[in-house]
Amino acid sequence: MSQQHSGRGIIALEVDGAGAHPAARRAGGLTRDDLLAGTRTRQVVLAAESAGFHAVTFDDGRLAPAQGPRARLDAVQRAAFAAPLTRSIALVPVVDAVYTEPFHVATQLASLDYVSGGRAGWIVSASGTAAEGAAVGRGAVSGEALRREAEDVVEANRLLWDSWEDDAVIRDVASGRYLDSGKLHYADFRGGSFSVKGPSIIPRPPQGQLPVLAPAGLVAPGADSGADAVLVSAPTPELLLAEAAEHAARGPVIAELEIALDSRGRPAGDRLAELDAWELPEPRAELRAQLAGTAEELADYLAQLLAVARGVRLHPAVLDTELEELGRLVLPRLRAAGLLAATAPDNTFRGILGLARPANRFAAAG
Repeated sequence: MSQQHSGRGIIALEVDGAGAHPAARRAGGLTRDDLLAGTRTRQVVLAAESAGFHAVTFDDGRLAPAQGPRARLDAVQRAAFAAPLTRSIALVPVVDAVYTEPFHVATQLASLDYVSGGRAGWIVSASGTAAEGAAVGRGAVSGEALRREAEDVVEANRLLWDSWEDDAVIRDVASGRYLDSGKLHYADFRGGSFSVKGPSIIPRPPQGQLPVLAPAGLVAPGADSGADAVLVSAPTPELLLAEAAEHAARGPVIAELEIALDSRGRPAGDRLAELDAWELPEPRAELRAQLAGTAEELADYLAQLLAVARGVRLHPAVLDTELEELGRLVLPRLRAAGLLAATAPDNTFRGILGLARPANRFAAAG
């Protein structure tokens, strides 16, 4: 049984590379060096913030991407680079939960929350493939074991973020004490394949707990120990509506949608045909619901999605082209209809999502 959420929706934009289509770099006239430059990150993130997006996401992976340059900059580092340049947009990197040390994940994300003033989030990834495992000396992880390990890492991160109470830092000059050691706590987490003692080496993040987003079926929804929102995909726009409505009965949903828009007098279908005509060394990495058409058609479809989903993450076929049309025609239409949450300087990502700042579990227990 589906249900409608009560708040206004958010729109996030994936900004990795030149776009979701494998030929996006060639169509945009970008070199591999262009895509690996810090100026590129600054350009697209500031353009997305100016257009009124609520969040940008940074894809990542341990192996070379299937399209674009045969390398990419670390997602957390790109987000941290963009953080001091921005004021209102949330910065949400993809970070692996299986082949990355949980303690390092927790501290890197907490640091990102500090440098962004509370605008950080985390998209949990966990492919568990043999190739990714071999890069760090581990084997493949799949099925139920993969799901359990991802959930263990999320829970370990949440414990580490809470391992410092909010008022643990006292800076008492008279006594020479920087912190109250009684307000630091051991995480003492034991998972199926790792354990974390703690406490963290970084005070509790500004948001208390960073919003955690995870693909549906990987980490169970649940703000206390699971995902704050699940990412939902489907092969077609019609199936995506149904899938989002089904998952919305169990918690907040972010729908995944690939888009191509009419641009500068050229129909989206013609643009896609031209992109598809390029000789590509590899097939598309994954198939998502794709909508190709006018800005008005996309806005109407997004209105349907936002009736059940907390938000939508857009994967533009060609980032620069679609971003221009989205900022000029689509977002203003949705905002005028009252469908989007407000964007404001110095808001937190939890605030954008309509989530309260959680109490520290150790302080509440003690």
